[in-house]
Amino acid sequence: MALIGVPGLQWSDLDETRTPNLWKLVAHGGSASLSTRAVPPPDRGITCPMAGWLTVSAGQRAGTAGRGCPAVPAPEVIGEGATVPGWPALAAYQAETGYDARLGTLGRLVTSSGGHVAAIGPGAAVAAADANGKVATYVDTPEALGDPTPYNLIVMDAADLADAWARRPLDEYGVQAPLPTATRQAATAQADHRIGDLLRRLPGDTTVLVAGVSDITPNPHLHIAIATGPSPSGRPYQHGYLTATSTRQDALVTITDLTATAIQLLGLEAPREVVGRAWQTDGTAAAATPVDTVNELSDSDLASQVLREVRGPFFAVFVTVQLLFYAFAALALRRRRRSAAAGETTTDSASAGVPPGEATPAEARAAEAGTAEAEAAEAEAGSAETASAEAGSAEPTTVGTHGDAGGPSAESAGALPGHEAASASRLLAVVQVVAVVSGSIAVSTFLAQLVPWWALPLPMLGVIVTILAFAAVITGLAFAGPWRAHVLGPLTVVAGITSVALLVDVMTGSTLQVNAVTGYEPVTGGRFYGFSNIAFAVYATGTVLALAGVAQWLLRRGVSRFVTVLVCGAYGGLAVFADGWPSWGADFGGVPAFVIGLAVFLILLAGRRVSIVKLLLVGVAGAVLIGGISLFDWLRPVAQRTHLGNFVQQIIDGQAWTVVGRKFGAMIGVTVGNWSLTLLTLVALAFLFRVLNRPSRWGAPALGQAYALAPTLRAGLFGALTCAFIGFLINDSGIAIPAMALTVAVPLTLAASVRALRLATPTTPEPPSARTGPTERSAT
Repeated sequence: MALIGVPGLQWSDLDETRTPNLWKLVAHGGSASLSTRAVPPPDRGITCPMAGWLTVSAGQRAGTAGRGCPAVPAPEVIGEGATVPGWPALAAYQAETGYDARLGTLGRLVTSSGGHVAAIGPGAAVAAADANGKVATYVDTPEALGDPTPYNLIVMDAADLADAWARRPLDEYGVQAPLPTATRQAATAQADHRIGDLLRRLPGDTTVLVAGVSDITPNPHLHIAIATGPSPSGRPYQHGYLTATSTRQDALVTITDLTATAIQLLGLEAPREVVGRAWQTDGTAAAATPVDTVNELSDSDLASQVLREVRGPFFAVFVTVQLLFYAFAALALRRRRRSAAAGETTTDSASAGVPPGEATPAEARAAEAGTAEAEAAEAEAGSAETASAEAGSAEPTTVGTHGDAGGPSAESAGALPGHEAASASRLLAVVQVVAVVSGSIAVSTFLAQLVPWWALPLPMLGVIVTILAFAAVITGLAFAGPWRAHVLGPLTVVAGITSVALLVDVMTGSTLQVNAVTGYEPVTGGRFYGFSNIAFAVYATGTVLALAGVAQWLLRRGVSRFVTVLVCGAYGGLAVFADGWPSWGADFGGVPAFVIGLAVFLILLAGRRVSIVKLLLVGVAGAVLIGGISLFDWLRPVAQRTHLGNFVQQIIDGQAWTVVGRKFGAMIGVTVGNWSLTLLTLVALAFLFRVLNRPSRWGAPALGQAYALAPTLRAGLFGALTCAFIGFLINDSGIAIPAMALTVAVPLTLAASVRALRLATPTTPEPPSARTGPTERSAT
């Protein structure tokens, strides 16, 4: 077999005229985008050419010490072979990266099995060297190799792009500037010519793997991956897309998969330190022509680049809008409280500040009790309320005022209680709608992947408009039916859509999370399938809140509490199973957090108290569950394992603390470094407990009103918050988990609380009693 590395080669570089040899390989073999993530230099998330070749050598992420991208050293030629300079230092440095890559794994496996290895070019010598940094046969060009048939493995470095890049000026991080277009095209043509020279010398049954093994730009990219000839299964790589069990995504493979593929093609057994999986044709037909295939794969890299550009600004806008919304909602609640204080307690809806057509407090309480007549009245009231809000002209009249000395009339205070109450109610209606839209944003960031927004002329505007459009559709559904009149109606719809959408997505390949602004970045290679940490936070929160709404609906219809708990526990169990199952969510840290959060919800729903002992027992159960799932995954063949089974193997090999330490460092880094999400989390919690939950100058007891009309909300909210907190402690995304969970929970809780306020009868505090005078002591 031949492994050809072209550092920096992207799908957009290919052209039928300029790169005819690569074009033929695309026409006859399998193709995919290649994530080349290795150990990046400080302050730059790229893979340098030297790091890419070291990663191919080890089958695990590797890198070099120091700033910038060092040049690939010219080998020290000794006879027919060569030695890589500085190999002992390179091997020792890998222990400091957190990945503990074993350099020389590929070359050692081939030579120890009696095979012969040849390297063409400096980078190839790095990839093909054994554990001592030596390669038996080394040449500079394909012509100098002679007859290739004696070699089991030929590695070639087509370094024309990397060599041109190395001559560019450095930026402040020690990384070269991008290549001009003309220079890049010329270097690509030279690399293609070099590849053609080798291909013409290879026997017809040779498997050829071509990979753009690194970046040659200041920013990371997806690169080319092409395979032709016999595959590890014995069948030839067909024209189509490549995949691997490491990504489970069509047309996406990783650089560590390249090593695993070479090892398996040679009939060797990959050691545990090789973390990749062999490339295979995924069964999905590629585009009919090479030009369409190249364009589609180029589009994947375009999406990753646009995502990198818009993710930071998007979160800045997202956090800013959330903070402004909380401030607006707090002011609206304050105005409502002041309006209520200026009004009078009456028995009709107009004097209570409820617009005509809206359910009165008595009707609301009856509806929450579950009578069919009240439900019909409430639905009719909700329709009238919508029409009234749209008309914007309803002006409820006021009734009389107190006439006593302790309660001055509204007129004497210069206020118009009826007008103020109606205005406050309309303002609260706006707050409720905006809150539902805000709670729909999180799931809409994933649904937006159904539209190719990255291809729009203004991607940042495109992704915002697309997300808002999906949020508007979800909000429309939340207010479309009679459920809108219920306190938890819109909350249940939004949370239910959130839970079901992400559940279906993870069961069908997690495609909505790939290149989503809140999902995976294939170019960084952090994760490719299952639930990402942010998706888990959104999914778990939506699930628990949706179950709270369903529980309230069941209880109102006379279903026993026991049956209600069983129903909620059944769907909750499915949701937890989907989160942890290797073929679906494959989420190690999410399962214990989800189990504890769901248990808190179910315990409170059952009318029981939550205790430390119960939480500890549930936590142990969650750990046992994910441990059992991981053990099951470990028992499967190595090629089918996910990172759950791999972690079990790392425990056996004594490498678990390295993984735990790396993830703990990532959690601290995200929490400390991402101040905007930390601020959003603190403000959301403050809004929830200082504005909604406590009456004060800036708030109203809105949450208590919602609890009174919909008691299951308390269980759902506490369950969701518990899940977010535990997830924060045990996942490497740190503060991002509670931040995203709260962006779902707090707006939806606000919507429910606002609805409860609009259904509640405002009251006026009793006047202070007069000071009592001294009393005479009776004579005895």
